[in-house]
Amino acid sequence: MRPTQRLLQVLTASPQRPRTIGFIGLGRMGSPMAHNLLERTFIESVGNARFVVCDARTATADAFVADFATEFPRVEVIVASSPADTVLASETVITMLPSTPHVRNVYSEAGGIIPALRSLPPDAVRSTMCIDSTTLDVDVAREVSAAVHSIGATMVDAPVSGGVTGAKAGTLSFLVGGTKVEFGRASPTLTLMGKNIIYCGGSGAGLVAKICNNLVLGVQQIVVAEAMLLGQRLGLDAKVLASVINSSTGACWSSSVNNPVPGALPDKSPPCEQDYEGGFATRLMLKDLGLASDVADSVGSPLALGELAEQIYGDVVREDPELMDKDFSSVYRYLRLAANQRSG
Repeated sequence: MRPTQRLLQVLTASPQRPRTIGFIGLGRMGSPMAHNLLERTFIESVGNARFVVCDARTATADAFVADFATEFPRVEVIVASSPADTVLASETVITMLPSTPHVRNVYSEAGGIIPALRSLPPDAVRSTMCIDSTTLDVDVAREVSAAVHSIGATMVDAPVSGGVTGAKAGTLSFLVGGTKVEFGRASPTLTLMGKNIIYCGGSGAGLVAKICNNLVLGVQQIVVAEAMLLGQRLGLDAKVLASVINSSTGACWSSSVNNPVPGALPDKSPPCEQDYEGGFATRLMLKDLGLASDVADSVGSPLALGELAEQIYGDVVREDPELMDKDFSSVYRYLRLAANQRSG
């Protein structure tokens, strides 16, 4: 249901706002996260909750509401036309956006969360909590958080680890940055979408942890692809090689869960089994490695493998654009094609 201005005014001014949750960003990660949040909140509140969703693509938000209504016809979910309308109607707002520019737009620009907060009564502002799960530039995240806090509202950064699979299963890890009081306030909401809620430190600390984790992940996925490709070209069966790696010192998530070779994990269904659809997009891994490079430069920390991995993913999306939105394990397909061209 899309709101009228009158409906939004009612939600803002009435006792409904404290029990209304807003979710902005219904992409690959955001949609299953929002679904789990709305479902579990509705169940645990015995129906005493309201929801507002918002996405840059109105059709995406409408489709989400239609799908959710099919499963939970008694749940009221409103489609807001802007981030501002979302926060006006919701005391708790979660944002899950693609990257830094989107966070600036949703929070700081006209029609955004911060301008809308300035229009609310002081008590309503103080009761508002923003949770941003986007992976973005640490400095920008801290700037946005400082702006939210300066008005009197609460904000934490809470990027996630676990991918689309974890988002759907509700087993994500949330890496939280903010004060301990804010962490305590945000945790009950985060536990409705994830399994591990980890306090990392002050504002931006969750993002630092996420960027470092994805630095490791991005490098690992490439070397797993290289090892799987090398083993097969030397005559080793992919299932055998994966079994060896996963039970030996080379064991890692990139091999045991996200192995890039179809058939290598007969008891699992990684993205490679669906032509690399449905996972963490290569362009997003490239973005995260770029964030790691930028923050490493700012503190003078060496990033030899990280910079090389960034270059490789850059080559992937430039030379094979089809892989841009496929799971980043599709780097294996890129390397296999390069090997075939070299040997041919």
